[in-house]
Amino acid sequence: MSKTPWTQLWLDYKKVNSKGNEGYVSNVSLEGFEAEHPIIKNALAELALGVKEMLGQEISVKTGPLEQGLVIKKETTSPDLEGAYRLAEKSGKLTLLAGEESGVLYGVFHVLRIIATEKSLQGADEKKSPSQPLRMMNHWDNMDGSIERGYSGRSFYFRNNEFFIDERTRDFARFMASIGINGIVINNVNVKDAATYLITERYFDKVAELSGLFAEYGIKLYLSLNFASPLELGGPKSADPLNEEVIAWWKEKMAEVFTRVPKLGGFLVKADSEGRPGPFTYGRTQADGANMLADIVKPYGALIIWRCFVYNCTQDWRDYKTDRARAQYDNFIQMDGDYHDNVILQIKNGPMDFQVREPVAPLLGGLKKTNQMMEVQIAQEYTGHQIDVCYLIPMFKEILEFKTYIRKENDTVADIIGGGLTEHRNLNTGIAAVINTGNDIYWTGNVLAAANLYGFGRLAFENSLSAKEIAEEWIRQTLSNEDEVVEKVLSILLPSREVYERYTSPLGIGWMVTPHVHYGCSVDGYEYSRWGTYHRADHLGIGVDRTDKGTGYAFQYNEPNASMYNDIDTCPEELLLFFHHVPYTRVLSTGKTLIQHIYDTHFQGVEEVEAMISCWQTLEEKVPAEYFANVTERFGRQLTNAKDWRDQVNSYFYRKSGIPDEKGRIIY
Repeated sequence: MSKTPWTQLWLDYKKVNSKGNEGYVSNVSLEGFEAEHPIIKNALAELALGVKEMLGQEISVKTGPLEQGLVIKKETTSPDLEGAYRLAEKSGKLTLLAGEESGVLYGVFHVLRIIATEKSLQGADEKKSPSQPLRMMNHWDNMDGSIERGYSGRSFYFRNNEFFIDERTRDFARFMASIGINGIVINNVNVKDAATYLITERYFDKVAELSGLFAEYGIKLYLSLNFASPLELGGPKSADPLNEEVIAWWKEKMAEVFTRVPKLGGFLVKADSEGRPGPFTYGRTQADGANMLADIVKPYGALIIWRCFVYNCTQDWRDYKTDRARAQYDNFIQMDGDYHDNVILQIKNGPMDFQVREPVAPLLGGLKKTNQMMEVQIAQEYTGHQIDVCYLIPMFKEILEFKTYIRKENDTVADIIGGGLTEHRNLNTGIAAVINTGNDIYWTGNVLAAANLYGFGRLAFENSLSAKEIAEEWIRQTLSNEDEVVEKVLSILLPSREVYERYTSPLGIGWMVTPHVHYGCSVDGYEYSRWGTYHRADHLGIGVDRTDKGTGYAFQYNEPNASMYNDIDTCPEELLLFFHHVPYTRVLSTGKTLIQHIYDTHFQGVEEVEAMISCWQTLEEKVPAEYFANVTERFGRQLTNAKDWRDQVNSYFYRKSGIPDEKGRIIY
């Protein structure tokens, strides 16, 4: 356990087998970089800390050439992207080349990662350039200290409508820099109450202080912005983006903001969704709203990140044509090309809301002339609340590798959000995650949930990494370098998303969760609600018809994806119920009927959780005691949850269909 009242996550820097790495990091020299630059200063401090804790050595920073040691050298040619670096070893000398300071910081963390995972620096020859230009964390923290969809305690930024900046805040910045994060939104996208005043004198000093701290680690601070600020802060009695009075108010306000907080990266905006006001309120387009703000902040080098989570939340469950899944695409596709250069549309990875299985949002691959970034959720809102183990990096890999067919080659989601759809790489693109941290001692509630926090950053920086490679890095730095621990924890993490899927909602149907809370089973919890999250089960079958005979959603995709999803015989089975209303008697590729698949997977999921628990119990003496106790307690709750899902889902569909389980197991 660290000296602080909170853990140091993967930067715990435990004693390690040196693998002969001492000589590469005992002496350090700088060429072309200033030792007192805040980012370089932090990089050297981190290197000194890590080397001392892991290798028991003090480092010596020298000037001039080195025969042996680490040379940190400024790259004379232009790097591929901000944050790029190269690490190479030759004849006992390790060279870290970077074009600017953040590349040095990332390179130093990479050196420490190699040491921490007990690999050798000898023969190193690696060139790293970020896969996504913008790599962001979105906090949903409220200024009263609560966190919307927070499963790890309360906010460590805010208490009682005041900022709280301390050593924990600096540790968090270190953690984020170590995995390559370069942007952080600190407040909830549903901006209300005190958070509206973040762009006022009331909070300028603290916002500036925090933006300065983040900047020392190569991170830009962003704020979620209340689109109705003019109304709520004593300005015009309107927020109409084309109203001259409103535009003048925003110009004056932003001049004030960027004078007081010059390091601010820009704003994240959620408008016209879930009761939030926006351009639609005034008969304007989303582009009207985004562009008005973007033009005003452009002189300050700032961005407007505009969320595409815009939909009509008053759907009538009796209406079989209206489809919430269509909303992101329908609301934004017609304005492709209308958005200004410093606007980025932030698109949820799926068309619904962070389910354990849903198709890739068709807006990714639909927009051809608009800056895009993808939003995923590592806060486990629908995937276990950081109680149940659900390693999400395999899901994120699937999404990044999805072929959109926007063009013949280089058409994956990763290509699009990596800025590769234009002749010259578009740097106003990227990826964001709704973060899973709080003031919990372990930061993420469940110790194992930190694998998602670590994994998102590593994957965003380096898309080519596998989910297994990332998980192994995290295990070795956090729990143990012992091979038995690594293999057993990998056996828990890697299949955990499929395990969770098996005991919850089948074949892409999603939802079936307890309303509002979203943890635990309630098959009909949202079936008659206004939120449009239906399963449409009857006595003959289950699933939503999103084909050309239903809502037509399937044809928001480019071909051949559209036709593939539209045809029940070619639709991937893991998404079958998302796209089709399917009879319980339909035989799947496994030879099982749909109803038997539902029964079998729910029983299997519980058995797999029990196996996970048995595996974890064998590690009691091999991982830190506090971590063992934390995960053991969470597993107990996960097993209860899995059994509840199994029994409720199986009983529900047995009662609906009247078809018994072929294996004669207990169904209530």
